[in-house]
Amino acid sequence: MKTRLAPLSVLCLILAAIPSAAQVAYNNGPINGNYDAYTINFGNITADTFTISTGNTTMTGLSFGAWLFPGDILETAEVSMTTEPFGGTTYFDQVVNFTQSGCATNQFGFIVCTEAGTFNGPTLADGTYWLNLQNAVVSSGDPVYWDTNSGVGCTSPGCPSLATCNTCLLKPQYQPSESFTLYGSSSGATVPEPGSIVLFGSGLLTVVGLVRRKRM
Repeated sequence: MKTRLAPLSVLCLILAAIPSAAQVAYNNGPINGNYDAYTINFGNITADTFTISTGNTTMTGLSFGAWLFPGDILETAEVSMTTEPFGGTTYFDQVVNFTQSGCATNQFGFIVCTEAGTFNGPTLADGTYWLNLQNAVVSSGDPVYWDTNSGVGCTSPGCPSLATCNTCLLKPQYQPSESFTLYGSSSGATVPEPGSIVLFGSGLLTVVGLVRRKRM
């Protein structure tokens, strides 16, 4: 399956998926689409750090890059925010509905999409936490992968994220992190400029190159 979208069409889809007046709480950079990705279903959990630096922030949404098999649409994924990867103190743990947009097909046949979801999340104080993704669901039952970008192009204090997964052999500080943006509401946060929204989805326009896949 080939998905060809003009840049303006991609931008409109991304804007539609992100809540209006959303404030960026943490940004780990745009989708890469041509490097690697880690499984977030079939018992696999991938975790990345994020830092809150604008005072008490109520978390309201998440956008991330996903690798999917052609024809698949991400329906839900379990999202949690904790003090340690996969555990520690849990501030949030919920199955979140996602809207898929801006998909493009790479030369290996995977579609790379922006996934956006909203939720009534916790209010977090300044500090560093872990975002965990798992139990992703597509109707076909196929694997779902979280796009790896190593934090290139990230714009938030504390970035790039550290990352790990529950089936990985590498230590968190040595594993490349993933593409995602967390949204929230706080007096110190700022509404993202259009350029920062375009930045997150810009990798979808040039998804080429060799990809190492983690498969079940």
